[in-house]
Amino acid sequence: MKNNILYYSVGALLYCPANKSSIAESVISEKFGTRFSLALCLEDTINDNFVAEAEQILVNSIQKIFVSYQSQPFYLPKIFIRVRNSEQITRLTSTLGSNIEIITGFIVPKFSTSNASEYIHAIIQANELSAKDIYMMPIYENASIIDLKERLDILYSLKDSLTQIEKNVLNIRVGGNDLCHMFGFRRHSDESIHRIKPISNIFSDIVTVYGMDYVVSGPVWEYYSGANWEKGLIQEIKDDKLCGFIGKTVIHPNQIPVVNETYKVAQSDFNDAQAILNWNQNSNAYVSSNLAKERMNEYKTHNNWAQQTLYLAEAFGIKN
Repeated sequence: MKNNILYYSVGALLYCPANKSSIAESVISEKFGTRFSLALCLEDTINDNFVAEAEQILVNSIQKIFVSYQSQPFYLPKIFIRVRNSEQITRLTSTLGSNIEIITGFIVPKFSTSNASEYIHAIIQANELSAKDIYMMPIYENASIIDLKERLDILYSLKDSLTQIEKNVLNIRVGGNDLCHMFGFRRHSDESIHRIKPISNIFSDIVTVYGMDYVVSGPVWEYYSGANWEKGLIQEIKDDKLCGFIGKTVIHPNQIPVVNETYKVAQSDFNDAQAILNWNQNSNAYVSSNLAKERMNEYKTHNNWAQQTLYLAEAFGIKN
């Protein structure tokens, strides 16, 4: 498992079209609060005929945020750029110049064996050009991982490819809606994506292959108003957590506080995690009831859970 708080701190990742010129002012004025990350999208949200224009708007927005932050600091979210191809990573890294300082990394859509080497090479180049670490978050949503005969081979092949930049892979992300689209599925606001077995099986394989070495983030929830949307989001996040996901892609500011609140660590879990990690190494027993006398804590069995719990407490806080 990852042993640095950074990998657990992406949290609620708010998607926004890169050509939305008001985004800079929204960040500067802290319109979305002070506990979220931001993805500026140049892919699916942009008309193919307006990509160059969107790139320029994005560059202008980043420059405005960068300049404003130097004169009057404000909450600066982790900012990611979702690109269409590897050439955009190289081009934008160069074009942004010193403004790259406020970019955390790039999001790679439809990551697959056909484009992995190009994207990895582009990230290596970006890090050579930048004075700071540039991270990548690949999205697993390509049609190739639906094929049961090839899925595990593809997932392990991609994992092998990422080995050379492992420390720069901040999260593994999953494209829930893209995968659902291929089957013609769409969940309602009272239905968790984990109930859709063909999709949850794909998720399970991704977590099995990557979950011990990477942080895997949860799929997008598309409801932000109307009946059941908040209750449904809370339930899906609970399912996410139980299945090994950390963090959530969001598409509306209304979703941000729900994600942050649901990912807070229960006080009892925090207490147990501390007790496990502070276990007396000279004790003759590595198992004991917890402080509340409700369940068993076992040092060797629960150590990884405890470490992850403390990272999540640091990233999201503790429930009162």
